[in-house]
Amino acid sequence: MNLLKTLAAISSMTMLSRITGLLRDSLFARAFGASDYTDAFNIAFRLPNLLRRLFGEGAFSQAFVPILAEYKSQKGDAATRTLIDHVANTLVWATLVTSVIGIIGAPVVLYVIASGLEGPAFDAGVVMTRLMFPYILCMSFVVLAGAVLNTWREFKIPAFTPVLWNLSSIFFSLFMVKYFDVPIYSMAVAVMVGGVLQVGIQIPALKRIGMLPRLSINPFAGLSDPGVRRILKKMGPAVFAVSAAQISLLINTNIASRLGAGSVSVLQYADRLMEFPTGMLGVALGTVLLPSLSKANADGDPVEYSALLDWGLRLTFLLALPAAVGLATLAEPLIATLFNYGAFNARAVTAATAPLMAYAAGLLGIILVKILAPAFYARQDIRTPVKIAVGVLVATQLMNLVFVPVLGVAGLALSIGLGACINASFLFTGLRRRAIYVPHAGWLPFFSKVVVAVALMGLVAWFSQAQLDWAALRAHPLLRAGALFLIIGVSAAVYFAVLLALGFRPRHFMRRAK
Repeated sequence: MNLLKTLAAISSMTMLSRITGLLRDSLFARAFGASDYTDAFNIAFRLPNLLRRLFGEGAFSQAFVPILAEYKSQKGDAATRTLIDHVANTLVWATLVTSVIGIIGAPVVLYVIASGLEGPAFDAGVVMTRLMFPYILCMSFVVLAGAVLNTWREFKIPAFTPVLWNLSSIFFSLFMVKYFDVPIYSMAVAVMVGGVLQVGIQIPALKRIGMLPRLSINPFAGLSDPGVRRILKKMGPAVFAVSAAQISLLINTNIASRLGAGSVSVLQYADRLMEFPTGMLGVALGTVLLPSLSKANADGDPVEYSALLDWGLRLTFLLALPAAVGLATLAEPLIATLFNYGAFNARAVTAATAPLMAYAAGLLGIILVKILAPAFYARQDIRTPVKIAVGVLVATQLMNLVFVPVLGVAGLALSIGLGACINASFLFTGLRRRAIYVPHAGWLPFFSKVVVAVALMGLVAWFSQAQLDWAALRAHPLLRAGALFLIIGVSAAVYFAVLLALGFRPRHFMRRAK
């Protein structure tokens, strides 16, 4: 398998997802702006989203994929199919019960995570929490399907799946808002419709490889399976690790809810833009690397294991550093061009620009964690990332005590980003100390050349954007968008031209997985 080609395919699907996601958020901002009701929606969605990460792409994937790869490599299709059946049954029933509990206890849970939300906005948050809680049931199945398809090296469907949720939200924001007495409720319904659509697209893909799970009405049917018990045992520490990050996020949400109306929302808008490079590079690389690393571990091939990590890290520095500098220098143009319409005014642009710049400071760390953590998960070592995650949780909240009083909402974003950098540094140190990763030769000249190219690109981007008043261009949206795309294009051209002049060639990053 050509890893660079596969990465490009996944990244292209992720780019489509992120572009439609930005369109979704732009239409959301235009319709609802940044208010206590948008805060209520974002907080309500954060609850099922947190549990989705616990049950799905966080703890579950980290525990499931290495064991699934081991079954596929060593035990054959029949045993693997049985494992998938039992895991799916256990996961679906667990998320179903959790959804019911969440719907019943929505007022209590909402108060715990957002005590600053009051009055009609709080009531709306309760309604939307109940509407969206079953989303975790849909997404748990989607993540299970994605793990299976990725292990079979079928990457495109899982990468494309989030587009369906974006399209659902776009459709509801354009055409369905007027049919709801409380307009923001339309977006909660859109989340559930998007979840159902995402489930639907997985089923034919799973049928095609003969691995569509068979569910049982008995919720305990899979618990006797040794493979399921191994996964649950691995999930314990993994849940704790993911919980540490999500607890930090919930604490930050509670703090933001006390910083004034719209604070949660502007942090969310900045987060969406930060997720663009994170998804295209971090998530895509993690998706490619985890099955390949798991196979190398199952095959007992430490040389291949280290080489895969070295390839992933070089690509991360090559693409994440310019992305971070781009987000920092073009923060105001990006926020203004994407969101400064309708109810999203110039004041909201200013409010969202600062946290985006703060996120940019930690973008490299955020992406590196998505590359380095799978190096532990593939070896079925989840305890090490857990210990690091707990320390990072404490460090992040200590940084909040320092940054938030001075920087406000931007302080929350800066704490998250710097916390990720601390996380990445400890993960890297652990890999090196255990000789799991041995860097290939040439890192110093490689890094020096990247820094030179990034510095020149950053100067071009900063100087170019400073020539325009981006909020004032609201009356000329096409002109503003054209100017932004031109600056991005010229900056990217400068970056890659400098790299070419310094001797970089695409063939240097080609790699095939065994």
